[in-house]
Amino acid sequence: MGKGVPQLGPDELSAELATVPAWTHRAGWISRVRPFPDFVTAIRFVNAVARAAEAANHHPDIDIRWNRVTLALTTHDAGGLTARDFALARQLDQIDPATTPTPL
Repeated sequence: MGKGVPQLGPDELSAELATVPAWTHRAGWISRVRPFPDFVTAIRFVNAVARAAEAANHHPDIDIRWNRVTLALTTHDAGGLTARDFALARQLDQIDPATTPTPL
């Protein structure tokens, strides 16, 4: 998965962080919390995240708390953040659960 993908250097990391302002950077991870009006909408979002992650072959950690979804990204094989994390973060920022199929 991340083999051969280099970790970002400090300048690259700063530039990439600027492209995902809703995400927080901590200790080799970026994360974002997305609130939704209800559980079904949160799950609809998670299903769309799963489809995007599978297509990218890059999978976030996902924590679901009723109407709040926390996503966290790192490239484990590279031992930290890579361009793949930020590419997927930008893609996940574009997901609108209102336009995805109902999971139930």
